Amino acid sequence: MSVTDENNKRLEILYKQSHDWLMAVSINLSKDRDIAEELVQDLYLYLAEKPNPKIWYLNSFNLKYLYLYLKSRFINRTKTSGRYQEISEDYDEIEVEYDYEFDAKIHKAYDDMVKELKHLENTPMWVSSKLTQMYYFEGFTQESLAEEINICKSTVFLHTKKIKNHIKETIPNPFTK
Repeated sequence: MSVTDENNKRLEILYKQSHDWLMAVSINLSKDRDIAEELVQDLYLYLAEKPNPKIWYLNSFNLKYLYLYLKSRFINRTKTSGRYQEISEDYDEIEVEYDYEFDAKIHKAYDDMVKELKHLENTPMWVSSKLTQMYYFEGFTQESLAEEINICKSTVFLHTKKIKNHIKETIPNPFTK
């Protein structure tokens, strides 16, 4: 997996797990939802353009660094627009907490899915498993897979759908409570 793919994967996880928290922090800083959304969007764009190892831990994110980034962006925006505001240090009083247990569930589900795909390589479903791995992990599109293997696109779709259904039946979904 390339560094860009890894960064994009981590950004998706950051969005799923911490977007509400990031919005709460931004709204707390700016007192304006539109500005808060722009601050969070700036953060995502910054992290997409410049992967920053300071925010990535093994299974979580450096929330203090994210908070400080949002705070400094807000201060810079208000200074340049001539409407600088003093902001309070309410970092510890934000009500949305980071859910470490949920983070662990997501990583466990991902690891279980990868193990199951590897296991399926030794069963009659090996073709479906391999096509699914190529599609989801190696960056192939259904069309490019079909061209590479000389099969029709709908066959690729059916193989990946078969594996998706198998995974749904075997591995508990971390997003359901």
